[in-house]
Amino acid sequence: MSENDFDFLHGRWRVANRKIADIPGRGTDWVEFGSEAEARPVLGGGANVDTIRAAGWEGFTLRQYDPADGVWRIWWASSRAPGRLDPPLEGRFDGGHGVFFGDDVVGGHEVRLRFDWTAGEEPVWQQAFSYDGGETWETNWVMRFTRV
Repeated sequence: MSENDFDFLHGRWRVANRKIADIPGRGTDWVEFGSEAEARPVLGGGANVDTIRAAGWEGFTLRQYDPADGVWRIWWASSRAPGRLDPPLEGRFDGGHGVFFGDDVVGGHEVRLRFDWTAGEEPVWQQAFSYDGGETWETNWVMRFTRV
């Protein structure tokens, strides 16, 4: 693990998204849609930012490596929640797989979040929610990246 863990993500991407509703009991149908993303290093390479754009919304991610703690922190904001920067998730990579955890409130429900990153030529990101403190997880968003 190092400040170079997310270097695989730098550049422009086409993203295949598969997503379900974030709030339990409000649907289990998966929706598929395309988006475009671009990631670049900032702060001398110890951080990176990306933007992702799809029909009707835009998102922004800041990822910053903390060398003292040996962890990455990830913040997310989107046009669907104007003025809000979500609480950070924190974690690290082991080989080509990164796991990051955080807490938030979604739809009025306290939720534990997990991001899973699989690095490589065609990276995959998955988001899962836990409503029982991490005992069980529901994957609700999968993004598959193809370099432009």
